[in-house]
Amino acid sequence: MADLDRLRKLLGGADTAWLLDRMRRRLANGKPLSGIVTLASPTHDQRRAAERLLGRRAGTGTSLTVSLDELDAVLRRSGAALDGLIGAASLLIGDVPDRMAQETAWSAAHQPLDELVAKRPVLAAWRTWLNATGMLRRLTTDVEKAPALVISLVRVLAELPSDGVALGRLAARATGDAHALDDGRPLATLVLAAARVLAGSSPTGDGSASGRRASWAAVGVHRDELSSSVLCLNLPGGTSTLTGRMLTLAREGGEPCVLTLRQLGQVDLGVGNGLVWACENPIVLASAADELGPACPPLVCLNGQPSTAVWRLLNLLVADGAQLRYHGDFDWGGLRIGNTLCERIPWRPWRFDTSTYQTTEVAGSSLIGKPVVATWDPSLSTALQQRGVRIEEELVLADLLYDLRAHTS
Repeated sequence: MADLDRLRKLLGGADTAWLLDRMRRRLANGKPLSGIVTLASPTHDQRRAAERLLGRRAGTGTSLTVSLDELDAVLRRSGAALDGLIGAASLLIGDVPDRMAQETAWSAAHQPLDELVAKRPVLAAWRTWLNATGMLRRLTTDVEKAPALVISLVRVLAELPSDGVALGRLAARATGDAHALDDGRPLATLVLAAARVLAGSSPTGDGSASGRRASWAAVGVHRDELSSSVLCLNLPGGTSTLTGRMLTLAREGGEPCVLTLRQLGQVDLGVGNGLVWACENPIVLASAADELGPACPPLVCLNGQPSTAVWRLLNLLVADGAQLRYHGDFDWGGLRIGNTLCERIPWRPWRFDTSTYQTTEVAGSSLIGKPVVATWDPSLSTALQQRGVRIEEELVLADLLYDLRAHTS
């Protein structure tokens, strides 16, 4: 029991506000209301207020010290708060979150993520980012809501990377809410950061819609079946499907063909166990169409980090027995794309190795960015660091066209 009016007269004034502040801090840190508290350079009024409260002289030093145990006894004897400082603090301060209890709860909420990273070390950089930014806390604010968000997060990441799934379908399957991964939702923010790391990039994006689309595509998730597409040239096609017939017509004219993910649902590609060339940039494919036309061998363009449609086409080709040869930019981004390919499909380098890089005499630009080891040719990474030159596909276009011309059909 406590007398609120008497407590306000004793502890509710401006000159005793520092005492309430010290008690609030102790409660927030999970500490008991005992021991001493000190105020440096107290005013005359603050010292007199402490003396009236304790019923004795408060000393004459440069600081003011008050025993909380003594104050507790005073409040009990006076009847202002029969349950001492605990009752007084409850009335004058209100409920104060226990920081230690809060930290324990947040630690428990993060535990499933630690278990996930233990199983998938590739996500370690993402987990470090979560800690550094406090992103989980910022997105939930309430620790009681965090466990449910973490459970959904782990369930979604368990399905990534995917061979191709619609965003809404992934959300519904993993969380029961088809809109849980919509732009701006907390779960989408956390999953996108992990998706970027899985693709070999930084967990932070550029904030653009195209950037988010590319991040989803890098782990096989598409926003819809029409926005994801792949650029190809002279895939033979066939007569049993509409897409196959489209490919056949395009090949007859030696024209590039853009296929959407929807069009890759049912398709006869006509390549079988033949050789398919793949490049990183559209300029290679466009130049091949201009110079070689219908005679150019089958060529696929990744156009940067592969989209869901690109993955679908590559998987279909490999499933049919096709042999892939890939060339990309000689820079850290190009090596990351190559590593991503190594993780998911078999391929052989097409002038994309240490020997080619070292013997290519072109005036490339300065190499910038975070180094990465090329899993198909580790010495390539060392060569890039030593030379410090970025060589884009456009600079070796003549060599690439020479290879394609040598394999004309």
